[in-house]
Amino acid sequence: MRQAEISRNTLETRITVRLNLDGTGQCRLATGVPFLDHMLDQVARHGLIDLEVEADGDLHVDAHHTVEDIGITIGQALSKAVGDKKGLRRYGHAYVPLDEALSRVVIDLSGRPGLVFGVEFTRATIGAFDVDLIREFFQGLVNHALMTLHIDNLRGANAHHQAETIFKAFGRALRVALEADERAAGSIPSTKGSL
Repeated sequence: MRQAEISRNTLETRITVRLNLDGTGQCRLATGVPFLDHMLDQVARHGLIDLEVEADGDLHVDAHHTVEDIGITIGQALSKAVGDKKGLRRYGHAYVPLDEALSRVVIDLSGRPGLVFGVEFTRATIGAFDVDLIREFFQGLVNHALMTLHIDNLRGANAHHQAETIFKAFGRALRVALEADERAAGSIPSTKGSL
């Protein structure tokens, strides 16, 4: 079973993440950041990952620590749940539109953290949510999931649509990268023999 539970407690946040990579897209989210809950719901549903996130952060300061640390904890849970990566496709990509917005996400479960974030949001906030935190979320996730992740928003006039296409495309690309490759069953998808 490709499942994991990770708890991360600091002076700024207390976070627990449970995930099942072979789920049906069910989620239970209590991050204290409503817009992030909405985006994580997209990842779970489009990635067919069962995801639970409970977070208690220093939101009286702002949402930065909470959002970044949730990314870190989800990354740790992904790394634990995916295991040695034998028989996985390893690579995944997705293009997702939403009205005028279109984003492309490409993933490599490489064992090496790397983020390329080609997004210029059309405004600085979505409701009370600072759009800079989207990059911080993915940076934390990438660093601890040990994946290479390219995110490009190709077009968009509405910042909410831009963000939603990013998270939906991430879920769909992750779903592909995590799928079993029947032709490569039992082997590590790398000429190095390890990832």
